[in-house]
Amino acid sequence: MFFNPLTFLFMVIFFLLVLFFFIIIQVNVIALAFAKIGIPSHYIFTALFAILLGSFINIPVKKIPQDSLLEERWVSFFGFRHAIPVRKKKETVLAINLGGALMPCLLSVYLLGKTGLWVQGLAATAIMALITFRLARPVKGVGIALPAFIPPILAALLSVIFAYDQAPALAYISGTLGSLIGADILNLGKIKNLGAPVASIGGAGTFDGIFLNGIMAVLLSIILT
Repeated sequence: MFFNPLTFLFMVIFFLLVLFFFIIIQVNVIALAFAKIGIPSHYIFTALFAILLGSFINIPVKKIPQDSLLEERWVSFFGFRHAIPVRKKKETVLAINLGGALMPCLLSVYLLGKTGLWVQGLAATAIMALITFRLARPVKGVGIALPAFIPPILAALLSVIFAYDQAPALAYISGTLGSLIGADILNLGKIKNLGAPVASIGGAGTFDGIFLNGIMAVLLSIILT
């Protein structure tokens, strides 16, 4: 049977093109969300680049002793699979992700000052924190996990209720700060019993989705308004 080597090359090129356009679409969607929450247009891609670059940076905060750590395996939760790496030391490194947690929180504070939504922001964030705290579940070897789509949907609904005219900004604020407080900070005491080697707040480890919660909440609020 004759095999044309160009077929494989064309397949690789096609895959790279699909990946390229997928990334471009993702970047444009996030840029649209930033524009809707009031980030000046000449700062959008600078902020986006800084957040994407910062997503690779975890700032260690403390080490939490563990009774035991799990061996490497895969854990499924809410339809997503998490890889658990092998770690010899019996401790969990608690870290804050620069692009996934710290910068989105600073952006939320900036939006609060710019929009003046202090009362609405406090109310929506408090409700988000309470509900995400109740939804968060400890997963052995992973940490604290949340359902993927409930927090942004909730943040979008709350933003429309509390500040219809400024819903996108409030959706980002409550989606970011509410998830951080409810799912992450209020559950820090559970980490020592979960055997997770790394707990990265806002990163791709134990606590993920703070940044994406905010972006998805903004897009949903745009649809609702």
